[in-house]
Amino acid sequence: MEKNQSLHAYIKEELLNRIKTNKYKKGEKIPTELELCEDFGVSRTTIRTALNQLTLEGYLNRHQGRGTFVADQKVKQTLSQTVKRYSDQVAIQGKEAEITVLDIQVIPANEYIEHSLDVSLNDPIQRVERVRKANMEPTQYEISYIPWNVAPGITKTQAESSLYAALKEEFQVHIAKTIEHVEITLADERASSHLNCEQGAPCFYIETVAENEKGEKVEYSRAFFRGDKTNFVIERNYPFENNL
Repeated sequence: MEKNQSLHAYIKEELLNRIKTNKYKKGEKIPTELELCEDFGVSRTTIRTALNQLTLEGYLNRHQGRGTFVADQKVKQTLSQTVKRYSDQVAIQGKEAEITVLDIQVIPANEYIEHSLDVSLNDPIQRVERVRKANMEPTQYEISYIPWNVAPGITKTQAESSLYAALKEEFQVHIAKTIEHVEITLADERASSHLNCEQGAPCFYIETVAENEKGEKVEYSRAFFRGDKTNFVIERNYPFENNL
């Protein structure tokens, strides 16, 4: 359980990890509320809160009298990407960018981080928690996970700017590719407190895995973007074909 994380947020994250690592498979019935209470050692109210949020976000389907089931996977759409830094993108729009580092700590890799970064269980991972702001207003809450052997000892000063630039300039790690998964979600207790929005407010949620030129995974991140402060522009380039 991460520092300052509520019980229901922790349980929601653990259940989501089980879904994403296929411990709970698509269409499969998950354990009952009572079984989950015994598993986590918490009250039924706490379990129900976590299950309700996962249901609202489309990960679970709840059927009265039958139980709770893992929902079908959401349809995936590939988006274009930009290589501009956050500060550059914000500056182009005439706003001032700021990154606040909330916490940097070393944690052991859990099952989901093991899966996301292709590391071993309990390997040391640097967890970097940050808030990005535009004109002093929070727009993005982000947690990045970087294996210790990739960039040992990331500092607060390095994290206050572009992490990818720090990886390249300080640790000679070049980001060659990122894979990003975008969803619509609701701000949980932790995200809402850092984004200055109401709990349950709509947010964009992006999970990113970054790879180096060898195809090795060097960073995994989870980010919440305020829905009322953020939009995304999709640019698609089509090859010109001479049909004459």
